[in-house]
Amino acid sequence: MKLHLKTAVFSLLSALVVAPVVLATSDAVAQPVARGMAGSYLGGGLSVGVGDPDENAVLGGNVQGRLHTAELPVSLRGAVLFNGDNAALMPLVTYDIGVAPNTNLYLGGGYSFTLNDDTSPLGNQNAPVITAGVETAVRRHVVVYGDAKLGIDAFRDSNNTAASFQVGAAYRF
Repeated sequence: MKLHLKTAVFSLLSALVVAPVVLATSDAVAQPVARGMAGSYLGGGLSVGVGDPDENAVLGGNVQGRLHTAELPVSLRGAVLFNGDNAALMPLVTYDIGVAPNTNLYLGGGYSFTLNDDTSPLGNQNAPVITAGVETAVRRHVVVYGDAKLGIDAFRDSNNTAASFQVGAAYRF
C-alpha cells in the first residue's frame, strides 16, 4: 500500500506541475500578462481518501474556500472533507505561486480535526496536514481546483499517513 500511495502522490504532484502549461493558451503565453489568480472563493466537489490498511478507498465530498491576501502570496484556506461516517475540518495556510494567467500552484499546511472515530477521507483522528494543489479561474467568477492532502499519523492504532485527493469547482468573489 505504501508503494501505491507514493506512486499516487508523485503522479498527482507531477500533474499539478504540468496542468498550468496545458491550460495556458498560446496567445496568453505570447503576451505579457499578470500571472496567478487573485480573489477569494468557496466551492465543493469530490474527495477520495486512501491510506487506511483496514479499508478500501473512502469516497466522499469536499467544501473548500480560499481567502486571498492582496499584499502577500499567502492564502488562508479552509476545507471540510466528509463522507457518510465522519468529517475532517481543516484550517490551512498556503504559499501561492502564480504559474500562468489566472492559475496558481499552492503548497501549505494546517491541522485536521475529525468529528468522531469513524474513517473520514483524511483518517480518523486529529493530525497535522500538508497540502499541494492547483487552482485556475475558467471564467470571471468560476474556479476549478484540485489538490492532495496528507494527514500525518491520521489513523488511530496505526501510524499510517492518510492521503486524500480532491477536485471541485467554486464561486470566486
